[in-house]
Amino acid sequence: MLDRRDFYIDGAWRAPSSPRSYPVINPATEEQFATISLGSSADVDAAVAAARTAFGAWSTTGRNERVSLLEKLLAIYQSRSGEMADLIRQEMGAPATLALNAQAGSGAAHLKDAIRSLKSFEFEHSLDARNPHERIVYEAIGVCGLITPWNWPMNQVMLKVAPALAAGCTIVLKPSEVAPLSSMLLAEIIHDAGFPAGVFNLINGDGEGIGGPMSRHPDIDMLSFTGSSRAGVAVQKAAADSIKRVSLELGGKSPNIVFADSDLQNAIKRGVRHCFQNTGQSCNAPTRMLVERSVYDDAVSI
Repeated sequence: MLDRRDFYIDGAWRAPSSPRSYPVINPATEEQFATISLGSSADVDAAVAAARTAFGAWSTTGRNERVSLLEKLLAIYQSRSGEMADLIRQEMGAPATLALNAQAGSGAAHLKDAIRSLKSFEFEHSLDARNPHERIVYEAIGVCGLITPWNWPMNQVMLKVAPALAAGCTIVLKPSEVAPLSSMLLAEIIHDAGFPAGVFNLINGDGEGIGGPMSRHPDIDMLSFTGSSRAGVAVQKAAADSIKRVSLELGGKSPNIVFADSDLQNAIKRGVRHCFQNTGQSCNAPTRMLVERSVYDDAVSI
């Protein structure tokens, strides 16, 4: 049984201010395999304070320094991909091959994309050819609060964490409390890569105890949330008073449109497989197949 009740704040693992033990269940066996602690607003305050303190220095680092740290992060992540996959296998109940190739693999892919983008991104350029002395300047927004779901833990975490680090932002991450172990391993990897204390912080908790205080916190400059529409509404309302930037990726249904002139056999087979990948628990699962009427019966037969 894994005991992972501490949070990663300001470059160190620290006990929660008011520990509340929470079981992490393997859905494939319905057995507990780990214990974490749920946090409170006091833990949010500590993590945000660390991120705020670190922002000044981190936001002014040069491109080469950030690239170097992200490349080191990628190397360590890849060397520990087996561990990452095993934790995802347990916290999600995912098949081992899916956990390694798709789930853990997506984290490395997004990190590579962030590194590639950072190397070529123009942080400052002229407005246009007619106004060469007027400049467009891109600056790090500040402290980013990141709230991620359970169904693609490393995919969604790295989609937020890697670009934020590349841009010079500091981070407070709240992973899903039902699938937190992969993110805790990521915190270890970020630490081992040598990122400065306070640049990345991780706290566990539920929506009421952590998500709400993060959304309301005046020192979080941007809140990025992936999850249900109901929770997204709550995040948007809670963030309104501090006028922080909010980015929402919410639940929905994805139509799969099949026309008569497509390769019908492959289109239907591919659509069904995509729908049920990850046991159907994907935000882009094509759960409605809309088929042109003239080939509808053939599609049903396939």
